[in-house]
Amino acid sequence: MTGKIIKGIAGFYYVHTGKKVYACKAKGGFRNQNRKPLVGDDVEITVLDETDAEGNIENLLPRNSELIRPAVANIDQVMVVFAAAKPEPNFNLLDRYLVTMERQEIPVILCFNKVDLIDSDRQDFYRRIYAKSGYPVIFASTYERHGMDEVRAALEGKTTALAGPSGVGKSSITNLLNPEANMDTGVLSRKIDRGKHTTRHSQLIPLGTDTYLMDTPGFSSVYFFDMEAEELKDYYREFKEFEPYCKYGGCNHIGEKECGVKQAVEKGELADSRYENYRLFFEELKTKKRY
Repeated sequence: MTGKIIKGIAGFYYVHTGKKVYACKAKGGFRNQNRKPLVGDDVEITVLDETDAEGNIENLLPRNSELIRPAVANIDQVMVVFAAAKPEPNFNLLDRYLVTMERQEIPVILCFNKVDLIDSDRQDFYRRIYAKSGYPVIFASTYERHGMDEVRAALEGKTTALAGPSGVGKSSITNLLNPEANMDTGVLSRKIDRGKHTTRHSQLIPLGTDTYLMDTPGFSSVYFFDMEAEELKDYYREFKEFEPYCKYGGCNHIGEKECGVKQAVEKGELADSRYENYRLFFEELKTKKRY
């Protein structure tokens, strides 16, 4: 029988097979092979006890992707969620998420929740900031149930990780998509009396056929991995259109006078906030390198 690991805790792995969740142990052979099952892994299991929903993981199937922080497998995309208001979106933090995901080559969807608190002009302003970046932008309101069909369509058939600061409505989105998101994960929770591991462990929430939403603490904090400042420009998609107009190859778009990217910002063809955050990140990386 095949399934997907939706949670791992205390040496047990919860495997969702489509209809049921089994509490499984991994065979010792994995340790000998230096292989460790991760949340998100597709696996083959043997059922040991159908009544108590217990089994063994016999085989790890090939991974499509693997993240280090958080340690998860087979993520297809990330939905970055920020509030449209209350609190106002922190574009510096948002751009940190985008750089982090670009560096790991993970597709991103932007979702602004609480759109009922802003007018259409503000929505257009947010959309224009990221228009050149090519990220899909969804405006939603869990309060008014607006945009949830679009959110669901964007998640269909994929394993998606939610990212974003607290207070923006990630839990509300999850609960609307799956009212049983805080479900009991099976008999193991009752046996070891550890049924509510909600903040420290990655968890996949089934939403439908081959559709999962990942709630993970690893995306709640954002920092850059070891990165050279000169790499940073590679993770700003919108820069590529204007880089042919830079006088010098390898232009960093900071101190150079004849720079196509800086000219595009001056003409309003690139968003000021995106460039300003790029400049701040570049200096941050340079400073970190010195110290």
